[in-house]
Amino acid sequence: MSPLITPAELAALGGATILDVRWLLGGPPGVEAYCEGHLPGAVFCDLNADLAAPPGAAGRHPLPEAGDFQRAMRRLGVSGGRPVVVYDDNASMAAARAWWALRYFGHRDVRVLDGGLAAWTQAGLPVVKDVPDVVEGDFTARPGGMPVLDADEAAALAREGVLIDARAAERYRGEVEPIDPVAGHVPGAVNAPTTGNVGPDGRFLDPQELRARFAAVGVAEGARVGAYCGSGVTAAHEVLALELAGVPAALYVGSWSNWTADPSRPVATG
Repeated sequence: MSPLITPAELAALGGATILDVRWLLGGPPGVEAYCEGHLPGAVFCDLNADLAAPPGAAGRHPLPEAGDFQRAMRRLGVSGGRPVVVYDDNASMAAARAWWALRYFGHRDVRVLDGGLAAWTQAGLPVVKDVPDVVEGDFTARPGGMPVLDADEAAALAREGVLIDARAAERYRGEVEPIDPVAGHVPGAVNAPTTGNVGPDGRFLDPQELRARFAAVGVAEGARVGAYCGSGVTAAHEVLALELAGVPAALYVGSWSNWTADPSRPVATG
């Protein structure tokens, strides 16, 4: 089963839990956009509160504890035996984090609405303001469904496999760093900005195009691959794109915000 779903497929699906995961770094809060209009039956999922633990040395969006994630998903109506579809309005950058987190905690049927809210409305499908009544779900969070990296493992993978930095090229090169205290990248990491995973319409490139994109940065058949970004949000998008290309990849959840929290860790630029 593809991790993506089209608007037409979702409209015909029925019975899915739909999570609206609109989020932008620096705001405004996604719930404001949700209240202005969302997919019928969709429930707002707060990336900061529901898909991450509080920020700290582990990063700006660390993995939540299993119990916390389970409570959040049940509150949103997620059940283990019911499909989940996630979407946003920014080329699936935040929705991919929801997809990854649900997969990591053991949900087997999670898909991302390809093209997000724009694709839905362009297909002539309705948007509503009604907030649905949510029946509490029965999802049980079981960690370990997706591979993860810590800082030491990411450093080793950069030497022995392929560690992809999913941030914009200028951040990778260390020319600018608008958020974290140090500019640059993990030594040995290669750069494939997440924005290159999608076309102008916000839909993912086809698998052949994605395979060629990642092959250009050294992802060969059988290679061990991992991805990171600033805080483990858009790197989940990279993991999703790699899965579409047929390449399993680990996520360094703490990403650059965790790496730079330890001043003894080396930093590369250029």
